[in-house]
Amino acid sequence: MKKFLIVLLCAAFMSISVYAQKISTDKVPAVVASAFKTKFPNATKVNWELENANEYEAEFKLNGEEMSASYDKEGKWMETETEIKISALPAAVQSALKKNFADYKVEEASKIESSKNGECFEAEIEKGEESFDVLFTPEGKMLSKTKREKEKGDKD
Repeated sequence: MKKFLIVLLCAAFMSISVYAQKISTDKVPAVVASAFKTKFPNATKVNWELENANEYEAEFKLNGEEMSASYDKEGKWMETETEIKISALPAAVQSALKKNFADYKVEEASKIESSKNGECFEAEIEKGEESFDVLFTPEGKMLSKTKREKEKGDKD
């Protein structure tokens, strides 16, 4: 029984570390904060998270849109994500979703500009307990499919 409790506690601590940690602005490296302010000087309601030891993410509003931007610890921009309506996904992406994920429901959609993939679109899809983030080119080519872990605040 004692071993079971120790394993259970270890699993609990490991699962806590999987989630991004909210951090205060003063904990963001100056080079990261400066790069963000340069790229998004009119951003409001900025909240920071430490995604992992090498990635900082700012969630903010800009011109009424919900956005996020990621930077590495040296202040290099990695990507910007803008929440969009599902109906605003390009027709080719909507077609690919219907073809490849017909029995899934699209929960959220985003336009992503990334240093790695350029412009692309992300759809959060769900079927029962299964949830994935699927990344597409504007032409509907699937770039990746990543299983989503349930986070605090996600719908059950």
